[in-house]
This record gives sequence, C-alpha cells and structure tokens, in this order.
Amino acid sequence: MAVGGTRGKSGVTRLVAAGLRESGVRVLAKTTGSKPVLIFPDGSEREIPRAGPASIREQIRLVRLAVRTGADTLVSELMSIGPECLAAESRDILRPGVLALTNVRLDHLDEMGRRKPDIARALASAFPERADIFIPKEEVYPVFEEAAARTASGLHPVAPLAAVAGPSAGPNLSFGEFEPNVRLALAVLASLGVDREIAMRGMAKATPDFGSLRVWRGRFGDPPRPAVCISTFAANDPESSALVLEKIKKRFPPAARTLVGLLSLREDRGDRTLQWVRAAHEGFFRDFARVVLLGPPARVALRKIRKSPLPGGTVFSVYDGSSPEVLMNRVVSAALGEPVVIGLGNIVGPGERLVRFWDEKGTPHDR
Repeated sequence: MAVGGTRGKSGVTRLVAAGLRESGVRVLAKTTGSKPVLIFPDGSEREIPRAGPASIREQIRLVRLAVRTGADTLVSELMSIGPECLAAESRDILRPGVLALTNVRLDHLDEMGRRKPDIARALASAFPERADIFIPKEEVYPVFEEAAARTASGLHPVAPLAAVAGPSAGPNLSFGEFEPNVRLALAVLASLGVDREIAMRGMAKATPDFGSLRVWRGRFGDPPRPAVCISTFAANDPESSALVLEKIKKRFPPAARTLVGLLSLREDRGDRTLQWVRAAHEGFFRDFARVVLLGPPARVALRKIRKSPLPGGTVFSVYDGSSPEVLMNRVVSAALGEPVVIGLGNIVGPGERLVRFWDEKGTPHDR
C-alpha cells in the first residue's frame, strides 16, 4: 500500500506498519518525511543514504528490497510532488492495492498549484487502477471522486472516530498523534483484515517520526531554568501548524504560560516563507510573547513582517548563530516562569539541530 497527501504521511505509514506487525504480517515500510527511513519487519529502522537529490528510482530499489527480505506487505510513503512524478511513482512503480490520502494543504505551490482544488487534482494523479482509496471524510474533493471513477477504484471517506464509535474509540497513542491520521490508519488496517484490538495495540507501539509533534521538559540557561520544548516542525505550513497549535494550547494554556516560537525557514522554500510572513500579519503569533526567526531567509522575512502593523504585542527577532544551546539559553533567560518553546517551520537545518538538542538535554513528555 502507499500513503499520499500533504501532511501526516510518515505518521500514517508508521501506524499502518505497526498495526500490521502486531498482527503477524511481515511488513517492510518506508517514510520520507523528516528523513528517509526504512522500517524492517522486526521494527528496526535504518536511514536511507542519499548521494544526491531524491529520485523516485528509490522506489524501484524499495520494491526489490521487499522481495529480498521476504516481506508480505510493503507500506511506502509517496515521495513525489508534481503530478507527473506522482503518477509514475504510484501507478507505474508501486502499484498499490490500497492508497491512503491524508489531507490537502497549501504547500509546494509552484509544483502543485496555489489553490486547494489544484493541489487535490495533483494528488489525484497518484490514484492507481482498481485500488481502494481511503481519505478522511472532510478532505474529500470532487476531483477525488472523479479520479476514483476514472481508475475504477473504490473511494472510502473515513468518518471521525467519535462519529462511529464514541470518543474513546482510538488507541492510547502519544500526544503527537492526530485523530484524522489515527482513523485513517485504523480504516486501512481493517480493510487489510487486521482485528481492531490488534491494530490499536500495534499502533500504540509505533515509533514516532523524527520530525513529528514531540514534547520535552528540560532546564536551560545560566542559571538553569525549566522550560517545555515542543517540536511541530513536521507541520511545515501555517495552516497545518495552526491545527497543531490548538492542540498544544489545550495542554499548555497561553494564559498560564509564556509562549516562545522558534521559526525555522529554508532558503529553497520561498513560497513557504511568504506563507509564514502572511500568517504573522494575519495574527498567527498573537499568543506568543516572542518569535525568533532562524535560517538563511530570516532577516529578509523579518523586514517583510515589520512592514505592516501586527496583531498583539509579539516581539520578533533573528538568531544568526548555529548553536541550539546558545539559542535556548537566550530565549529561556528572557522569558517569565516556565516558558513553552515551540519549534515551527522546517525541520531541515536549525529545526533538526534543535530536535537533536532537545532529545539530548530534555526528558520526553509525550504521553
């Protein structure tokens, strides 16, 4: 099977693979979100080395590896962006019998389109012939229905868990898992014949993706002071990050905490940087006391942000250094009480360094 969509692909891939392993299936899985990773039938993982830019030829090697390892099932995250590559990867190389599509968000605008219907049309290019397509009910676009009819595939909108079996219908997963991804994985596993109880038990054992929503507690600064650190880097874009932020605010209410944002920007993702600038003007950061911009585009982005009045009293600044320890010492020392430091934007570059630092210096607090 394959997993496509804009956000959450790695998480769904891991949940489905974990549920299949728990049921006794010998499954090989691959994620390509924060970093390309192979997940073997025993649950062990290995990062995929890449000598150059990512290529869908990697999926050909994946299929051959599945044969060599004697896997019963292959679960792979789709790695393509443009519609032509998506079609070649899914329809010509992987040819999945089941495709899970997570959501439609505004990202990779130059390659996929600048409106959600356009991005949905690009994602529909991945629909294989005579497959079962699973999509969260609220993410179903007319173009998906058209593509399913054209490819003689079955389209299965997946309703929220609470709508079908009560609010506690899902497995006991970490704070970083999201209901649409959980229900999607459960629906796929049910279609593959995995008992619900076994599926939920396996999903609860799934290892989160490196860039997924994770929480740590630690002490930083001189003298050391406590802080909560949260990685939301996998969300990437403002719309997805806003949904994650709502979840964070329920657990750490802004009225009781000082929120500090660390926004990591990539030089090769100019459209995404502009999305964050617009989000700042539209009030995305109104609950934050301070936002520090990181990465090569930081100073240009800061000038654009300061061109117009901003909602709230958020202070924006830039950190040009590369040391996550120095950065954390500065933001924690300048904050009141026990701040909640939230990593936003891109995992590549400063984001990855921060996650590794929080992993080393903090204590996981995901449950």
